[in-house]
Amino acid sequence: MSLSLVDAAAVLLGALAAHVGVNALNEHHDFQSGLDLLTQRTPFSGGSGALPAHPALAPLAWRMGVGCLALAALIGVGLLARHAAAWPVLLPVGLAGLALAAAYTPWITRHPWWCLMAPGLGFGPLMGWGTVSVLVGVQAPAAAWWLPMVSFFLVNNLLLLNQFPDVDADRSVGRLTLPMQIGRARCAHLVGLQSGLAYALVVGLVLAGRLPVAALAGLLTAPLAWQVWRGAVKHADAPQDLLPTLGRNVALTLLTPVLVALGVVVGLR
Repeated sequence: MSLSLVDAAAVLLGALAAHVGVNALNEHHDFQSGLDLLTQRTPFSGGSGALPAHPALAPLAWRMGVGCLALAALIGVGLLARHAAAWPVLLPVGLAGLALAAAYTPWITRHPWWCLMAPGLGFGPLMGWGTVSVLVGVQAPAAAWWLPMVSFFLVNNLLLLNQFPDVDADRSVGRLTLPMQIGRARCAHLVGLQSGLAYALVVGLVLAGRLPVAALAGLLTAPLAWQVWRGAVKHADAPQDLLPTLGRNVALTLLTPVLVALGVVVGLR
C-alpha cells in the first residue's frame, strides 16, 4: 500500500483547522462569558488569556473559529470527493466532529459526561477513524479502528484533570463538569481507571495478534500513569499542589500513543 502525500497533507491540515477552530471559539466564548476574568490561571488553563489583555481581538477570534471550522469542512468535502469508498465512515465522522467542535463550549460543558468524553472522541475515534478511512481504507485491519481508543482515554484524562483547578470559576458561569457533579476525589480515581483501560487495550490487541509485541512499548509510561493517578488522588482538592501532576499528565498523554505507534512501525518492518 502506498501512502498518498496529498491525502496525508489534507488530513493533517483538516485536523489542525478543526483544532484551531474549536480553540478559537472556546476562547471567544470564555471571554464573552467573563470566565477568563474569574479563572486563577495555571500553565494548564484553557485558552491563551489573550482576549482579556486585548478585548478588541474578540471579533477576530470568532471569525477565526468559524473560518477554521469551515476550512475543515471544505477539506472533508474534498476528501469525500477523492475517496468515494470512505463515505460510510468519513461522512458521519466528519459531521460528528464539526458538531462536537461547534457545541463544545456552549452546550457540552454543561453536561458532565459529555464534557468528559468529548475531547477524547475528537482526538481519538473521530480523528483516527477519519484518517484511517482516507489513508488506509475502510477495509483496514481491526487494530487500526481500535487504536484511536488509546487516545480517547488519555485525552479524556487530560481535560478532566485540567478541570480540577477551575471548578469554582466554571461553576460561576454555568458550566457543569464532572468534578462538580461527582467531586474531584472520585474523578481522580476515574483518571486511574481510564489510564488502565488505555494500557489494557494495547495489551489485548497484542495478545489477540492484532498488534506486534513491540507495541507494548506504550507500557513504558505506566510508572508515569501511576504517578499521575496518585498525585490526582493526593492533591484533588489542592489545585496549587496539583500542578506537577498536571504536567506529568500532559507528558503521559503525548508519549503513550507515540511509543505505541513507534512499536507498531518497528514491529511491522
